[in-house]
Amino acid sequence: MVKLNKIYTRTGDDGTTGLVDGSRTPKNSPRIAAIGAVDEANSAIGAALVPLPRTLPMAEALLRVQNDLFDLGADLATPKGALDGEGFEPGEMVLRVVAAQVEWIEQQIDAFNADLEPLESFVLPGGSEEAARMHVARASVRAAERAVADLAVHEEVNPAGAAYINRLSDLLFVLARCCNQQGRADVTWVPGKNR
Repeated sequence: MVKLNKIYTRTGDDGTTGLVDGSRTPKNSPRIAAIGAVDEANSAIGAALVPLPRTLPMAEALLRVQNDLFDLGADLATPKGALDGEGFEPGEMVLRVVAAQVEWIEQQIDAFNADLEPLESFVLPGGSEEAARMHVARASVRAAERAVADLAVHEEVNPAGAAYINRLSDLLFVLARCCNQQGRADVTWVPGKNR
C-alpha cells in the first residue's frame, strides 16, 4: 500500500522530477509528458463518472480503468531495465501493465457494444451530458496515447501499456454511445451539410 504523509517535497523546484528507479528527469521530458497526459485522461474519466450511479456496470468498469491508469502511470515512470532486468515483466518492485488488463478492456468493449445500434456515420461528440463527458474523456485518452507514442520514439515503452491506452479510447467511444440510449440518440456527422 502506498502511504503519502507529505504532499510537497521541494525536490522538483529545479525543474526535474523523480522516477521509480530514483533517477531524475526534466519535467518537460517526453516521459513526464506521457505520465501527465495519462493523469489528465484519468481526471477526465473521473468527470465522466460524476453523473453515473456507481451501481451501473459502466461506472464499475470506469472505476477499474481509473485504477489501471495509475498502474500505467507507474509503468511509464519506470524506465525499461531500471529495476526489472531486460524486459517489461512486472516484479516485486516494478508495476507494469500486463496483457490481461488489455484483454479485459477488449472484453468490455465487446460486451457494451453488443446491444448498440449499428453505426451509419461518424458520431459527433455530444447527445446527452453523460455521452458528452465520455467523449471528452475519449479525446483526453487519445491525447495520452499520442504522448505515449511520442515517448516510444525516444525510449522503449511497455507494449501492453501502449495497447491499453489505445483500447481505452475505443471503450470510451462505446460507452458514450451507450449513454445516448444505446446509440439511438447519437448525433451523427452529415458530410458537407453546411456548404
